[in-house]
Formats: sequence, C-alpha cells, structure tokens
Amino acid sequence: MKSFTPREIVSELDKYIIGQKHAKRAVAIALRNRWRRQQVRPELRDEISPKNIIMIGPTGVGKTEISRRLAKLAQAPFIKVEASKFTEVGYVGRDVESIIRDLAELSVKMVKDEERVLVRVKARETAEERLLDYLLPPPAAAASTHFQMQETESLAKERETQKNTRDKLRSLFREGKLNDRVIDIETSEQQKMPSIEILSSQGVEEMDMNLKDMFSNLFPKKSRKRKVKVPEAYELLVQEETQKLIDMERVVKEAVERVEQSGIVFIDEIDKIAGRQSGTSPDVSREGVQRDLLPIVEGSTISTKYGLVKTDHILFIASGAFHVAKPSDLIPEFQGRFPIRVELEPLGEDDFIRILTEPENALLKQYKALLETETVQIEYTEDGVREIASIATIVNERMENIGARRLHTVMERVFDEISYDAPDMPEKKVVIDREYVRQRLADIVRDEDLSRYIL
Repeated sequence: MKSFTPREIVSELDKYIIGQKHAKRAVAIALRNRWRRQQVRPELRDEISPKNIIMIGPTGVGKTEISRRLAKLAQAPFIKVEASKFTEVGYVGRDVESIIRDLAELSVKMVKDEERVLVRVKARETAEERLLDYLLPPPAAAASTHFQMQETESLAKERETQKNTRDKLRSLFREGKLNDRVIDIETSEQQKMPSIEILSSQGVEEMDMNLKDMFSNLFPKKSRKRKVKVPEAYELLVQEETQKLIDMERVVKEAVERVEQSGIVFIDEIDKIAGRQSGTSPDVSREGVQRDLLPIVEGSTISTKYGLVKTDHILFIASGAFHVAKPSDLIPEFQGRFPIRVELEPLGEDDFIRILTEPENALLKQYKALLETETVQIEYTEDGVREIASIATIVNERMENIGARRLHTVMERVFDEISYDAPDMPEKKVVIDREYVRQRLADIVRDEDLSRYIL
C-alpha cells in the first residue's frame, strides 16, 4: 500500500471530485490509518480494526467516485456492490458472502496483472527464441529417437552452425521485415467446460466454483496448430510464456493477503435495506440482509476458491441518499459497525461550473477530445458554461435532484446536433456560448412536461 499522507490523498481526490471536504477528509484518515496499522507492532496490529464509514447524501454528489478513486490511489482490491441486490440466506438470490468471493477474484486478477508486467521481458526473450525455432527448425529434431545422445550433440553442433542464420532472422524480425510471413505454430489451450447452473443451499457462486475445479481436471489442456502471421505468432507465444512464468501459488497467497489487509468494499444503496420488518411476511431483502452483513463487517472467515479469507481488516464504506429512511432506521448492531458518518452536500450552479471545467476528466474536456477526432474544434465561452450549469441546476430543482449526473443529460442535448453532423460539417469550428446553449435547450426547459421526459 502506498503511504500517502491525508493531505496528499485529499489533494489527489480534488483532481477528480469537486467539493465534499468532510467526506474526503474522512476517507483520507481511514486510508492513512491502514498504513499506520501496518507500522504497529504485530501483537497490537491485529487488535486495530478499520473504522467503517457511512456516506449520507443525494445521488450524483460523488459518493461512489470518492471510494473508487481512493481504491485506485491505494492500489487496493476494491469492489462496489448494491445492497438491494442481496437477499437473506435461504432465499433465491445472491448471498452477501459472494461480495468477498468477488473481491478475492478481483485481487487475484490485480496481482496476476502485476506479475505479468514483471515477467514480460523474460517472456518476450523466450517467445523470441521459440519463434526463431519455428522460422528455422533444427534439422536434428526430426532424427530417430534411438540415437538420443548423438541427437543432442548433433543438435548442439547444428545450433552452432546455424547461429549466424538465427541472428540474421532475429534482426529481420526485430526490424519488422518478417511481418508478412505466415508460419505454423502450436499453442496449448484449455478445452471449454460445459455450462451448468445448479441452485442449492450453498448458492450458485459456490456450486459454480466447485464444478469448474472438477471439470478442469476432466478436461486437460490440449495443443492446437495454427497458421498465423509472424507478429500474431509472437504475441501468442509471449502470452503462453508469460502464463508459464507466473507462479500462481504465490499470486493467490499475495492476493488473499491484500484482500485481508487492504481490501475495500463499497456498499451502495444502503438506505434501501433500512427500515424495519412490517407485517407478518418476511422481508428477505432488508433487515435479513443487514443481519447477514453484520458478521462480515465485524469480522468473519469466508470460504472462497482461493482458500479462507478473513474480513476483520477489510474497510467497508456504505452510502445512501436516505431520502425516505434515516441512518437510525438501520438495526442498532449494523449502525455500530459504521462509527464514522459523513454528510455530502448537494451541488449548486457554482459546483457544476467547477465540475464541467476543473477535474482532469471534466466533461467539457471529454467532449472536446471526442470531436477533435473528427477534426472539429470546440470552443467554450464562460457564459456558455454558466448557462449549461444554470439549466442543470434549474432542472434538478424542478424535478428529481440527481446531482452532477444531470450534466451528462444536458451536455448530450447541447452536443446532439454537432455529434451527428461532425463528419460532414463544412465549418470545423463551433463556439458553445450562451446563445447556442439556449437555442438547443430553451424550449425543453420552458415546457416542464417535455423537460421531465427529455432531461
């Protein structure tokens, strides 16, 4: 885990998220505490548990984005789940333990990708040698197996005599002069396993995991001959050699360690499972889900295909709009697992202007870059940007407040005509000013019924 200071973390988050100082400070402290815990003496380290966070705020104000950017910053395994997708154990649907299984899967992929980069150079060297063997096969390879000693000596001599030819082929390959040559190569591949889905008390994920392990032994890898061009053959051989060089046991061990020590789970729509059970019928997706989440958040051991994973030190960040329900509607035990609560503020016109212009991935920059691919130059005026922000604010006030997501809808309406006509436009420069924005949106905003439908 990278050791950013809280101030550095907030500074990095500021590049992509406007405002929300309190939320940024809370997650920055939580992340720094994870690094601090690693520096504590071992006997005390296990006693320090993460302080889970609940983010309270309307949709579209940056709750998910803060968590996503935080995980990227920490290079930690991160998963976002919707609380409303889970049901109580014993009912058809996803059970909460699948969160940790999915997190372990993501962690393995993350570590495997890192290993792939580390072994890439060695894999390329080995793949190049194999490719040269295909381009210039050693004659001794076809000799009778009765003379293995002589064959080995002969092969060594042949390799020596063919060295000049191999070096010449190597130079031609590196210069790209063999790119059009077609060769036959042999690659190994796993046979496709039959797709079977079984519903059981264990849950679909668990059964699917067990079946895959079982069938992987029944259907071993087989080799396949392919006729491909040299560059494609080289890439296929690089992939094969990379896979051979990766130590999966070490990858799995490292991945599980990362999940346990630095994993982050973001549970969205937590307010949808708030509220007490009413009536006599069971509420399988509310209080029951909270009770199932309790042991995972508090700390338990979950069985995954990569072994047992402890959740004691995974950081859980929950979020919800809490329009109807309140955080106090969550069951007391669940509230106790999330000691830190931060409220995110609704966004206004000035915030929208900053969102449109300041972040590194700002919407105005995105649209400009997209249309530059059609050689169309987009220029924004200050009053044009303010008009877009103003209209988004008005629509949010009149209708459902969906925060910064409203900007996407408004921007699409503003750029609808340009995006359609871009390839055929004679005038390759467009100025987005207040007049242009009003021309595109005034009628829609004025007609409230139409704006409800379109914006």
